[in-house]
Amino acid sequence: MLTLFHAPWSRSSRLVWLLEEIGAPYDIVYCDIARMDGSGARDPRNPHPDGKVPALLHDDVLVTESLAVALYLTDLFPEAGLGAAVGSPERGAYLTWLAWTAGEMEPAFWAKISGATESDPRAQARYDAVIARLFDALERGPYLMGQRFTAVDVMVGSAVAWGREFSPPSAALDAWLERVLDRPANAMATAKDGTPPVLAQVA
Repeated sequence: MLTLFHAPWSRSSRLVWLLEEIGAPYDIVYCDIARMDGSGARDPRNPHPDGKVPALLHDDVLVTESLAVALYLTDLFPEAGLGAAVGSPERGAYLTWLAWTAGEMEPAFWAKISGATESDPRAQARYDAVIARLFDALERGPYLMGQRFTAVDVMVGSAVAWGREFSPPSAALDAWLERVLDRPANAMATAKDGTPPVLAQVA
């Protein structure tokens, strides 16, 4: 049995989307988390060692961190066609894209959002390299790994959609975002995501 420990409107939202794309049965445990604005708190039900999300429990196996969960799920359900099998020609690119998402893209976008790129030339150069890599991939295929939609599009697409205003104008980027965000699985995931944290505090 798959159980996703999820906080509404957080990084775990993309794992709800990925699980909907996979189509396997799963449960969601909605958790509180400590948020950057000072709201929220660690939820004792959440098995993540740091009290964060996502945390995936597969029977007795615990997997945490978004990219580890994505890799675990796509390896567990290869028939969904959202990953790349061990030994396949695409495996190296697939692993590279997943690691790049967490190691390069997300820190670069956060530097842009936080304003660090305005005063740190190295942060600006890192951000510029991330944008160049995204644009180059989208010039070569409708999806980041070419002709087929993969978990990479879920991971990167969810992050880019959240920070779209901090990206340069690009018809290709907007078309790709529309292509991936309009998928039925994303609509189903959005319906399951939960109440935004600000609204939850008011209610």
